[in-house]
Amino acid sequence: MARINLKKDHELEPHALESARAVEAAGGDSSTVRGLANSQALFDSYFRFYLPARAGKSVPEELIELVRLKIARHNNCFT
Repeated sequence: MARINLKKDHELEPHALESARAVEAAGGDSSTVRGLANSQALFDSYFRFYLPARAGKSVPEELIELVRLKIARHNNCFT
């Protein structure tokens, strides 16, 4: 299985570093932010969709969570 390089703090663009630190300060895992930062275009477009979706503005928050859980289960990820 291919692995995505998770960028270190010194490799991140300023807004990606700010996002990673905010996730970590809230007790979360910044792996998604650090992985998406490998492609600035992907990073920007992902968060343009994801953040409003998680706030229930484009897709109901419950649906996003159900999809997230389904994908995790499909990939045998139970953390």
